[in-house]
Amino acid sequence: MPGRPRVPIVTEAEATPAQLELLDKLKTPDGEVLNIFATLANHPDLARRWFVFANHVLAKSTLSPRVRELAILRVGWRCGSEYEWGQHVLIARKLGFGDDEIARLKTEEIGPEWTPEEACILRATDELHTQQTISDLVWDQLCEQYDLQQRMDLVFAVGQYTLVSMALNTFGVVRDDGVPGFAETGADRP
Repeated sequence: MPGRPRVPIVTEAEATPAQLELLDKLKTPDGEVLNIFATLANHPDLARRWFVFANHVLAKSTLSPRVRELAILRVGWRCGSEYEWGQHVLIARKLGFGDDEIARLKTEEIGPEWTPEEACILRATDELHTQQTISDLVWDQLCEQYDLQQRMDLVFAVGQYTLVSMALNTFGVVRDDGVPGFAETGADRP
């Protein structure tokens, strides 16, 4: 990530009417807007169109929330996106992930602590990250555990969060207050 934000955060005080309309829809229950959304408000048309797809991947996919978060956290780590990693560590903890599981996602090895279904998701995520495809061997393993729509949702989830990680890293989006970084979750990014 660059040493400073490259794309500014849009504040309500300086927002255009289109930006203000977008920001109003994205406020958290306590009235805050996450830095990712305040950054994307620089391009309201792009943001609105992206939200449709992002909402499917995050909230309407056929993957279970746990499987989804395994893939997203692995992508955030592999892409070196501290913002993505930290936001999804918070989500994973709400889903019951333990610190030991979160720490294991930061290792290259996929150990026996993962269930066969989870290990398969991690292998597929790693292959998509490094090869931009899933090998026949891992695809066949996925076929044994997940239906066709789940496999499709996995590919799109990994792609979506790779895209988001690229944007966050390139734009220099700063983590929101209270969002842990790599160091706060056990190790600095190599």
